[in-house]
Parts: sequence; C-alpha cells; structure tokens
Amino acid sequence: MSFLTKIFGSRNQRLLKQYQKAVRQINALEPEMEKLSDAELQAMTPAFRERLAKGETLDAILPQAFAVCREASKRVLKMRHFDVQLIGAMVLHDGKIAEMGTGEGKTLMATLAAYLNALAGRGVHIVTVNDYLAQRDSEWMGRLYGWLGLTTGVNTAQLDHEQKQQAYNADITYGTNNEFGFDYLRDNMVYETSDRVQRSLPFAIVDEVDSILIDEARTPLIISGQAEDHTDMYLKINVIPPQLTQQIGEETPDGRGQVEKPGDYLKDEKAHQVLLTEAGHEKAEQILTSMGLLPEGASLYDATNISLIHHLYAALRAHVLYHKDQHYVVQDNEIIIVDEFTGRLMTGRRWSDGLHQAVEAKEGVKIQNENQTLASITFQNYFRMYAKLSGMTGTADTEAYEFQEIYGLETVVIPPNRPSQRKDRQDQVYKSAEERYNAVVADIRDCYERGQPVLVGTTSIENSELLSSILTQAKLPHNVLNAKQHAREAEIIAQAGRPKMITIATNMAGRGTDIVLGGNVDKQIQLIEADASLSDADKAQRSQKLRDEWQSLHEQVVAAGGLHIIGTERHESRRVDNQLRGRSGRQGDPGSSRFFLSLDDPLLRIFAGDRVRAIMERLKMPEGEPIEAGIVTRSIESAQRKVEARNFDIRKQLLEYDDVANDQRKVIYQQRNELLETGDVGEMIASLRDGVFTDLFREHVPADAIEEQWDIAGLDSVLANEWQMSISLAAILQAEPDLSDDELLERVLAAAKQLYDTKVEQIGRESFAGFERSVMLQSIDSHWREHLAALDHLRQGIHLRGYAQKNPKQEYKREAFELFGQMLDLIRNEVVRIVMTVRIESREEIEAAEEELAQPHVANVHYQHADFKPGLAPEELLAPTAVSGDERGLTQVNALPKVGRNDPCPCGSGKKYKHCHGQLQ
Repeated sequence: MSFLTKIFGSRNQRLLKQYQKAVRQINALEPEMEKLSDAELQAMTPAFRERLAKGETLDAILPQAFAVCREASKRVLKMRHFDVQLIGAMVLHDGKIAEMGTGEGKTLMATLAAYLNALAGRGVHIVTVNDYLAQRDSEWMGRLYGWLGLTTGVNTAQLDHEQKQQAYNADITYGTNNEFGFDYLRDNMVYETSDRVQRSLPFAIVDEVDSILIDEARTPLIISGQAEDHTDMYLKINVIPPQLTQQIGEETPDGRGQVEKPGDYLKDEKAHQVLLTEAGHEKAEQILTSMGLLPEGASLYDATNISLIHHLYAALRAHVLYHKDQHYVVQDNEIIIVDEFTGRLMTGRRWSDGLHQAVEAKEGVKIQNENQTLASITFQNYFRMYAKLSGMTGTADTEAYEFQEIYGLETVVIPPNRPSQRKDRQDQVYKSAEERYNAVVADIRDCYERGQPVLVGTTSIENSELLSSILTQAKLPHNVLNAKQHAREAEIIAQAGRPKMITIATNMAGRGTDIVLGGNVDKQIQLIEADASLSDADKAQRSQKLRDEWQSLHEQVVAAGGLHIIGTERHESRRVDNQLRGRSGRQGDPGSSRFFLSLDDPLLRIFAGDRVRAIMERLKMPEGEPIEAGIVTRSIESAQRKVEARNFDIRKQLLEYDDVANDQRKVIYQQRNELLETGDVGEMIASLRDGVFTDLFREHVPADAIEEQWDIAGLDSVLANEWQMSISLAAILQAEPDLSDDELLERVLAAAKQLYDTKVEQIGRESFAGFERSVMLQSIDSHWREHLAALDHLRQGIHLRGYAQKNPKQEYKREAFELFGQMLDLIRNEVVRIVMTVRIESREEIEAAEEELAQPHVANVHYQHADFKPGLAPEELLAPTAVSGDERGLTQVNALPKVGRNDPCPCGSGKKYKHCHGQLQ
C-alpha cells in the first residue's frame, strides 16, 4: 500500500465514506416512516412523481425514496434492507458496478435503485442471465413494486407481440440479456411504428454483470434467415476427419520444436484452432478426388474450391475441437450448445459458419439449413446504448479494468454485512486425474460421515457425470446439477445446505439462488400458507414446526463446519473459481473450500504443467501424494491471468471491428426510423430522384466539357430504354442550340418530375406514399443484409494485410466505409428505379403489391449467439497460416449470373459490371 493511500484511503474507501453519509440520512428517516399508515406510505409514490415533474432531481429525493422503499419491503416482503444494501443501491443509481458477495441480497438491493429510477416514468430494465431468474425476481419483487404503485413486466422469448409491448410499458421490466438484444434488432426490422415493442433505453441494472458483459461479450447476437442448402456436402465431408490423424509436436523456424509423431493436422488448444499440415492437405485432396468432389489434379486452394475447404475445416473442427456433453448435448434429435461459462443449455442458439451443421453431421442428427445474417449486434454495443448502465455481481473486481475500459463502468467493492468466516485452503495438485478423484472421494466421504454438506464444482457436464459415476460406485448418495436438469436447478441448489447433502454442479450452475445452511425452508412454508384447507392456527403451528426442525438442522451443519466447497478443476478465469467459492460462507456463516487439481487438467497442461511436474519430480513425491504449496497456487493463478488477458484482447478486438459496423448500423437504423415516422416520403424521393438523374446526366455530359464531348444520343437511349422517359434531348438541342449543360440538366430533371407526378396522380398521393415507403424499407433491408455478409467476408481475410505492413484495422475501416458508400448508392438507385418505372394498372393491384412489399421476404428466422471468429487474433499475426485468406470459405449468396468485368451490368444501370454490382463481389 502506498504512503498516500495510507493517509487518504483508496478510491473505494473514499466512495464508501461518501455513501455512508447518505446511509445515515436514510436511517434517520426510518422512525418517521414507521409511523405512517399503509395508505400514507403508498401515497409517497405519486408525491415523488409530482416533485420530479416540477424539476427536482432523482438525487434530491433519493434519501426519502430509499426510506419509503425500505419500509414498504419490511411490510410486504418481511425483509429490511441492510446498510450495505443501501450503499449498493446508491452505487447502482450512480451507474457503477456493485460487487457484493453471494448471499448478501443483491436481488433485494436492486429494488431501491429500480424504484427510485422508475419514478421518472421512462422505464427501468433489470437484466438477468436466464428466464427462470427473470420470472422469479419479477414475481417476488413485483409484490413490493405493486404495493408502492409501480407496474412490473417480465420479458421472455415465449411472449407474443402485445404481451411484449405490455412488458416494456411497465415501470420496471425484468428479462434476459438475449431477449432485450433481440427485441432491439427486431424493432429495427419492422415495417410499422406500432410493431415496435421497446421504448427508449434509459437505465439498466445488469444482474451477474460479469457473466453478461464479459463472458458472453465474445459472441454477437444474430438474427438470420435461410441461405443456400449444403446438407449433402456436410454429410459427404463428414467421412474425411476420421481418416486423418493428429500430428504431435511441430517444427518451428528457430529449429527448437520437433515433430514427435507426424500426422495430417495440428490441434492448437490455446487458440482453439485446428490446421491441416502439408501431408494433411495432400491426403485430403486424394480423398476428395476419389469421392469425385475434387477434379483430378486440382488443388484445394483453387478459387473454385473455396467452398470445399470451408466445409473441410468445419468438419475437422467439429470432430477435433467440439466434444459431446462438454460443448454440446444431443436432445430430441437436435444439437444444443452448452454455455462454457455457466454450463447451461442454450436452446435455439446455433454456431455460425457451418460449424453447427458439421456437428449435426458428426452426430447423425437432422442437418438444418445454413443461415444468412439479417441483423446483428454485440452485447457490448447494445448495452452501451443505455443512457445509464449499472451492474451487480459477487465477482467483478478481477475484471474492473475491462469494465472501465469498454463500458466506462467503475467497480465498487462493498463490504459484507457480516465478516466472512470461510476458510479457503490451498490447492492440492496430483500427478494424474485418477489420484485426484480418489482424493476428492476421500474428502467427500469424510464430510458425509461428519454430516457436513458438500458442493462439488466441475467445469463440464462430462466431468460432473464422470464424478457422479465414481460416487455411485463408492455408495455415496448425491444430486447432480448440470445443464440437463435445467428446470430443477434452483430447487436442488436451495437444498444443498442440508446435513449429509452432496451436490455436484457445473461451476456456475445455480447462480442467483442462495444455499442456506440446514436447507431452504421458505418454499415449504409458502406451500402451507397457500393451502386454503388449513385454518390460520394450523398454518402457524405447521410453519413453526418446520422452522424448529430447520433450526436444529442449521445448528448441526454449523457445528460440522458449514458448507464445504470442492473444486475438481481450475477454470480459465479466476472469477468463476471465486464464484464457486462464494457459494459458501454467506452472511457470516462458517464454510471452507479447496481445489483438487491434476497435471492432466487443460489449464495446467497448457500453461503450468511442466513447471509443476518438474517440482514434483525434484521433491521425489510418492504415488498419490499431492503437492500443496503457495508457489503452485500462485503459478496457477498467473496462468489464469494469462488466459484472462488473452480473452480480454479477443473481446477488445471484436469490439474494435464491431464499432465500424456499429456506426453504420446507427445510420441505417436512424434512416429506417425516420422513414417509419415520416407521414409522406415525397420530399425524400424527390431528393433521391434529382441525385440519380444528375449523376446519370453527368456520366454522358461531364461538367465543364466541350459540346463535342457530350454523348447526347447515349443519354437519350438510356432515358428511353431504362427509364421509360420519351424526352429527345437531341431534338431539344437542335431547336435551341444555345442551351448550356446546366439548362439541359434542368430539362431532364423536369421531365423526370413530370413522369413521377403522372404516376402519383393516377392513384393519389396517399396510396403512392405507402408504396414508396415500403419500397425504401425493403431496399434498405435487402442491401443491409448483403452489406453485413460483405463485411463478414472482409473481416475474415483482413488479418493477412499485416504481411503487407498495413494496419488491418485501418484497412478494414477504410474498405468498410467504401462498401457502405456503395451500398447507399445502390439503395438510392434501386428506390428511384422502382418508383420511376413502376407500371400502374389498378388500385386493387397496387394494394396487393404494397401488402407484399410490406412483408420481409425472409423465411425461418433464427436467433443465435454466433461462434466468435476474431478478425485479427494475436496468433494469426505471428504465424503465417496455410489457409489462403479465409479458413472458412466465402459462401456469399450471389443472385447475379456470371458476368465479365467489362460487360454491361445485368441490373440495367448502363454501367460496366465492375463499376456497378461487381464492386461488391
């Protein structure tokens, strides 16, 4: 600790001191609030709203609002906010992150900040990690908000359009991060303002903020529709990976590395990548040629075979890197992804770039079609759109730098209500996994015999099931909690504190549910109180009996040492380990924790295995004897820091690339919203029309050119053939030879306006305006989809520019900007062409056409978290890859026939193909 910190305290201590002053103010109001009747307390809400309407600030009414909410909670929920919860709520209100330990009451704390901010009437979003918690918290805390006169909504995927609008119009809306993000994207795909569901984004409280803004930030949200069908290709390619062998070791340019066992592909566990070796390429080419997929003598890297290499790598990744019951499970003939951080099933989400289809082929389930991106956004960019963002979690401090750097969120560590009594013991490292599991079983047996409950954390479903089978053999009764028991998750975790209870869980399972020593008795008491057949006296008697039973069980568990946590493996992130440890020792309860590791664990094997193995051999450790030392624990933590730093780089990388698309997304969505909200788009169309015809005119009659350079015949031909404008400029010039180019341009613009006005007069301004709006929205949407695909393909190969001493990020920005400009030109030309050349036949047909255009032509829309592929991963800069530019292949859907670069563009613009649609190819 520095000299100045000793004198002035750290930033965290200074903030806590400031909040402490406000806490004293709120506590001073408590006696006054206790004297108020229910009706008087409830009348405070409209009184606060009135004060805000007159111009008072939220900060000015904060002490009173918090005091009112605390008193209401005592009466409605029978829970009184602790002082530390008041501090936490002020941290949330100030747009910061509150770090509070597990069991400190974050759910209740959030009610104070939500109540205060909801008084402003603009809505508050409380974001949770799953539907169960959103539903539970909205019902539980909704009683408090309802009593105080506020409405509560819950936003889940199952709701229909009207229910969603209702949920968003409530004062406080609970929901999952995915649903909020998808609703934002869907709102920007609608064709009528009444179809939107979200209001503005004023204030969000993100529960488990580290899980949502950090763990899930590497994967963008994507809404996609069907693209081309390559089902047969996945099935054919699926037979190749089993015929290839893995190479162990590789030669490095400095001559240090060596090949221990030659093979066809290299597996890079650190980067989660797989690469074909030279021998592998040759073998794959032979197999593909024998299957008739590759012409004799052709190379995999010929431009025509780019799709083959894409499918081959997808199949190879599916077989080598993605394992059943670890990365995914097979349920109801479907592949369902398992979240690597929470161990939860992510139903409905799909990996992108053909990986999901490759896994489906590998497991022999029905292969679903590939998708084309219609809209996408990262959580980082979605949550940064909130006017005020705050979060709460038990573990944020290790990522404080990232929260500050990317979201501008400061982390405030709030002390526990009662000091923690949990004993965190040093890690024990064993030579093999078998020795480690024997030690885990011995520790569990010891706790079981003493009546101490145990929670065992694993990093994957596979490990939790392996451990479960070992405990079954050892005849130790236990519960398994992983993604396969999603619905029972909270129920199992709530009872994990009963004596002799053994619960196996994936590290983050059951987040948001407290483990009460002696078991959770509240559920049973609620059932008794809800039973209408019992009298009040019976209810009281039975409830008291349950409480007495619980008290004796509670004392028994406390005497045995509280909840014991066993970690069977270290996670990549220290934060997830802390989350597991934090399940024990809530509210000053006793507890203990210990991690049992083996040198075969991925983290140790990749980062610290050799060093620890060398120590064990030097100390001549006997078989089955663990090493337990501070130096080993520190070396493991330093390995975790390396992985955390690398993951931060990847997330920052993703954000820097997505920021480019984000700026463009804002422009497109803003234009769409203006279109939706404008009654008549006639002025916009007039401006677009003048722009298009001026450009067309200047192509044939350049500014400041002499008359001999004018191509009047060409211009007349284009206007007549492509725009149905029978204006003869040659005849006009013959009659008035003194006309300047500007005056001639005026005649063209006037003729275009006249043709347009004629169409409008035929069916009336109102009908034509609806048609124009539909055309513009349809055109924006279809070109935006193509633009997203173009950006995706640009990003996949951009890192190769590094070899030409160019900055890939700058190159990406420059080319993305050029593509965006071209897209806007294409939209403008297309809209004007349709409006000017539309053939009007009858009112009925116009209405039918308008109706058809108003429907987005996209079938089978999917919502997914895409598997992240960095544009410029650190590894790719250091080592040249064997893959030419795009490991996954370009699968852009090309609706145009094959055209020579200098041929006229088939779209009818009159330009050469390379200057028109060819630019996007």
